[in-house]
Amino acid sequence: MGWWTKLFKGHKSSYRERYGDRIWDEPRTSVEELTEYEQEEIDYAIALSLSVEDQKEKAVIEEEAHSDEDEHSTKAESEDDEESIKCLSEDDDQISKSHLEEDEQLDKAQMEEDERLAKAQIEEDERLAKAQMEEDERLAKAQMEEDERLAKAQMEEEEQLAKAQLEEDERIASTLVEDHEKVSTFQAEEDEQLARALQESLNIEPPPPRFDSGNIFNPYPFFYPSGYRVCAGCQTEIGHGRFLSCMGAFWHPECFRCNACNEPITDYEFSMSDNRPYHKSCYKEQHHPRCDVCRNFIPTNSSGLIEYRKHPFWSQQYCPSHEKDGTPRCCSCERMEPRDTSYLLLDDGRKLCLECLDSAIMDTHECQPLYLEIQEFYEGLNMKVEQQVPMLLVERQALNEAMEGEKSGHHHLPETRGLCLSEEQTVATISKRPRIGAGYRIIDMFTEPYRLVRRCEVTAILVLYGLPRLLTGSILAHEMMHAWLRLKGYPNLKPEVEEGICQVLAHMWLDSEMYSITGSGVASTSSSSASSSSSSPSSSSSSSTSSKKGRRSDFEKKLGEFFKHQIESDTSSAYGDGFREGNDAVSKYGLKRTLDHIRLTGTFP
Repeated sequence: MGWWTKLFKGHKSSYRERYGDRIWDEPRTSVEELTEYEQEEIDYAIALSLSVEDQKEKAVIEEEAHSDEDEHSTKAESEDDEESIKCLSEDDDQISKSHLEEDEQLDKAQMEEDERLAKAQIEEDERLAKAQMEEDERLAKAQMEEDERLAKAQMEEEEQLAKAQLEEDERIASTLVEDHEKVSTFQAEEDEQLARALQESLNIEPPPPRFDSGNIFNPYPFFYPSGYRVCAGCQTEIGHGRFLSCMGAFWHPECFRCNACNEPITDYEFSMSDNRPYHKSCYKEQHHPRCDVCRNFIPTNSSGLIEYRKHPFWSQQYCPSHEKDGTPRCCSCERMEPRDTSYLLLDDGRKLCLECLDSAIMDTHECQPLYLEIQEFYEGLNMKVEQQVPMLLVERQALNEAMEGEKSGHHHLPETRGLCLSEEQTVATISKRPRIGAGYRIIDMFTEPYRLVRRCEVTAILVLYGLPRLLTGSILAHEMMHAWLRLKGYPNLKPEVEEGICQVLAHMWLDSEMYSITGSGVASTSSSSASSSSSSPSSSSSSSTSSKKGRRSDFEKKLGEFFKHQIESDTSSAYGDGFREGNDAVSKYGLKRTLDHIRLTGTFP
């Protein structure tokens, strides 16, 4: 500590310390003046201060060295950072460019993958949709079949139930009707007894007063009502006792009688007609319509009214049910077959009543005299047919087959009964009159083939066999007019014109026949001679022909009127309207002028 003592010895002590910008000075103190302890404290303080200063200088030096080093290092680092940044920037650019290219490739690959997946998804959806559609169709078809099966089963079950219900209802209804009839019968009997008792109690006049002797005493003039009652039946006075008061008059019970059976009417109810009394049963028997087919009373309909059918010409009345139950009709007069009468069953299924059978023509040979009559009829009208046209009677099947083989056929009725042929063909004709066997059936039907050869415009006239003479003749007259028109070269005519004028000629022939029946009663001499000379050798044919020519029954006269009525009332356009238009033209202009007009214009004048 010696050099420190020398250093501060004899110098003014000056201590500057920067502390809050303050500077202070201390007075000089001599080292010799300080104690040893103080001197040690000062030395210690100085040493400590120097130590601190050294540390500060050292720290400053180190700090400067470190600062330079840091600056150099910072500069180097900055350069390195710049170089690194530049390298990094280039790397980033390359990486970014690589990433961009990679991203583009990935995007492209992703897009292609998406397209492939989308396409696969679409195909899968289409496949699933098609499979679903097929499944739906299969299920719908199965459901439809199941529904149909169930509906059919349901329908069958408902039909069975309805049938069972109907049977049950019918059984119940039958039981109710029987019970009602029993109750009604019992009630009617009881009412009748009560009414009769009441009537007797009201209509029995009390006798005049009697005395014990039993004689009638009448001291005063008593005016008893019985003295003014006169029976409307016997016209005598009604005395004491029972009487009837009805129809505005008084009757003895035994004088009130049925106008039909003339028996007394004792029933509670009776019927009236034309102010005449009838038993209800007698009135029904006389006035309630009976069916001409089944002979029963015609039943009432659901409204309680009597409903029946009636033929417009024959006035045959019958139950409506017979139109649907297969009741046969006569193929000639159209009357229904009664239950108690048998019609003749022809070989082709037709039925013929016995009245029409009486004048029926059954084979070709038998029909020749009538055919000659028709030719003479045309000749009398100056319309002679020069050519020899064969005429054949045939069955219905042969007539239909011939009609099908006719190429230029004309209009026909639903039931064809005659045909004028123009084509060559073979026809089965009836060669011999058949016999009638048991049960009114045709037996021994003989037919033979007849070859038609075309020598002119008409090859043959066919007529249905088994029809009455007047109907057969009208059919021949009709078909002969077809032949005449063709042979005279008339153009093809409308059905209304051709069929109409043919019906006019058939009607004219029937008119002439009806005139001969009602006028002279016999046919012309020429016709009779032709018939007798051409009649069949068989006795049946001969007698039949004579009956057809000479003696005409009342029914045959009626039959002729019916055939005329059929022509006049026909509702078809060709046959009905055509006849009426043609008949009016002939009536107005005559037959010749009408035919001339048809030839020129094809229409009626």
